[in-house]
Amino acid sequence: MPALTLNDGGVPDGLWVRRIGIVRPTRRMVLLHGFTQIGTSWSVVGAELAASGIGVLFPDLPGHGNSATVDADLERCADLVADVGRSTAGPSTYVGYSMGGRVALHLALRHPELVDGLVLIGATAGIDDEHERTKRVAADDALAEALASEGVDAFLTRWLNNPLFERLPTARADIDGRRVNTVAGLTASLRRCGTGTQRPLWDELAQIHCPTLVLAGEYDAKFIEIGQRLASSIGANATSVTVAGAGHAAHLEQPASVTRHLLSFADSW
Repeated sequence: MPALTLNDGGVPDGLWVRRIGIVRPTRRMVLLHGFTQIGTSWSVVGAELAASGIGVLFPDLPGHGNSATVDADLERCADLVADVGRSTAGPSTYVGYSMGGRVALHLALRHPELVDGLVLIGATAGIDDEHERTKRVAADDALAEALASEGVDAFLTRWLNNPLFERLPTARADIDGRRVNTVAGLTASLRRCGTGTQRPLWDELAQIHCPTLVLAGEYDAKFIEIGQRLASSIGANATSVTVAGAGHAAHLEQPASVTRHLLSFADSW
């Protein structure tokens, strides 16, 4: 097996990026984390991908980890991730979980030349109904206020008590990684990149022509339905698959299964 390397660093004026994998890999994946996580949330999956000969990058997205002071909406997030791709990876498969999935969707639409393949986990193309979007913005604002008053540790307890994460064992939640986040960074992310702020992309999804895999946990009924709609809206190049034994955070709850799905996807085209 080729020697593995792990490097940390940043793109100038951009995002902090961790890299793991063989030198000059022929296949690359860029893994995009969810809200309150940082790049290291992908460490287990990333190490297995690297051991299979895939070069892996996992940036800290704006408002998170070592990119905490980077303030960006979803479109700007996609542009910053594109800068990572151009400077360190070239065309790659982009894998995004939840917020990271929404960033990946924007990337695929804004910078298709960089996206060889697309994997979305527990992600959405936005809220169609304007009234529901307004309610979600208000809910995210309330969360931001709670975060500002409680601090990061207390907020993480609140966040991880969300029913979405009821199947996520504490030992796999990467609590230590989440604790490096700051109030200012997470607050900005909620207000700039929350689902309510996202412009619905459903009518644009047919523009995505790269191979696409949409994953949702077996027990995440809401995102199974959304995932099926995503795949249908993208077209024949997209497939929707359920991850057995997982809820919303499938890459943390069932990392071995998610890794198998990613490797199978990489070998399928």
